[in-house]
Amino acid sequence: MLRTYRDTLSLLGPALPVLSFLGRLPTAMCQLGSVLLVAETSGSLATAGLAGGALAAGQTVAGPLLGRLADRRGQRGPVLAASLANALAVAALVLASVADAPTGLLVPLALLAGATVPQIGPLARTRSVALARRAGADDRTVGTVLSFEGTLDEVSFVLGPALVGLAAALAHPGAALLGAALLLALCGTGFALHPTASAAAPPPDGTATRTGAAERTRLPGSAYALRVTMVLQGAMFGASQAGITALTAGLGAPAQAGLVYAAMGVMSAAVGLSLAALPATVGLALRWRAATAGLVLLSLPLLAVDSLAGLYVVVTVLGAAYAPHLITVFALTERSVPAGRLAESMAFLTSGIVGGQALALALSGRLAERHGAPAAFAVAVGAAVACAALSWTVRTGRAPRGAGVTPGGAAPSGSAARG
Repeated sequence: MLRTYRDTLSLLGPALPVLSFLGRLPTAMCQLGSVLLVAETSGSLATAGLAGGALAAGQTVAGPLLGRLADRRGQRGPVLAASLANALAVAALVLASVADAPTGLLVPLALLAGATVPQIGPLARTRSVALARRAGADDRTVGTVLSFEGTLDEVSFVLGPALVGLAAALAHPGAALLGAALLLALCGTGFALHPTASAAAPPPDGTATRTGAAERTRLPGSAYALRVTMVLQGAMFGASQAGITALTAGLGAPAQAGLVYAAMGVMSAAVGLSLAALPATVGLALRWRAATAGLVLLSLPLLAVDSLAGLYVVVTVLGAAYAPHLITVFALTERSVPAGRLAESMAFLTSGIVGGQALALALSGRLAERHGAPAAFAVAVGAAVACAALSWTVRTGRAPRGAGVTPGGAAPSGSAARG
């Protein structure tokens, strides 16, 4: 496993993982940061909820559009423009909030901040896969690349909210968001201008033009099913968050909610890294079914947990099923969609998580208020069951790679050519 990760880091180089991690960290900070900021400056939880929902809606809708643009025009221009626009939008939201702007201004600014998220996470996956395929890497190496990218996501979504909470406690939520805007402007620009951006550029006019045009118009049915399962995964996140918040508040320890959620993320990241040790004989379809079975079995204890210690144990153990499911769905998508639509498809998966989480959080929060934490956790269990049903009913396969042209325009070799 260690050798495989050394090969992966050698393939990606030292700068790209650092830039992509720091570039995606602001996205993990802005969702919670916007809610805390607006709640503190307006004094209204309802207004804060509207701002947080608008930010999630903007990211959900615009993310796939940016991915499609990156597929067609390359990553450099779209990511550079989005990074700078997002930094300005987040800074504008902070200034408007501090100035006690009305809800009618805060919500559109939050929507703009969500819509301009540069999608560095999914585009980093696309770029890393393109580098691997261009180097003639086999499917195992591509899987390790996706495991590594998934772990970077998990760490960012644990560290991001923690940084926001720390800044809110020591100074002000606006300080965290201004820091996120500055970080995004610097590292988003660095990611956009990094030389590896050419690896995910569309093929030059000529040899693959007709193939690329055909690839952009067709997706297999399994690709849409994989998007649905990511929405359901997001729903698990949102419902779990609502249940954890309600239960910790009911136990008189509301400050523990973030720590419980962070413990789950740490476990998920650790298990995600270990996926590289799986033997090549364990296929993606089997991994998907095993991961969704784990989601169901490990989420059921949520319905009975009634103590803080029990909550820590149950939620942390549940985190062991999250990364395998997420990473496997990304890998299945990479196998099943045409290369010319990979960035769009990766962005759809990420946006599906964000949208599912926002919707489930709103629904489960109301259920938890009326019926207690078990009602919210029941939504999470239901989403897990639906994920399992999809994994057993959907058949996935490989997409034709056309004339053997990868996103970077180079002909692959070895097992990549057979993919």
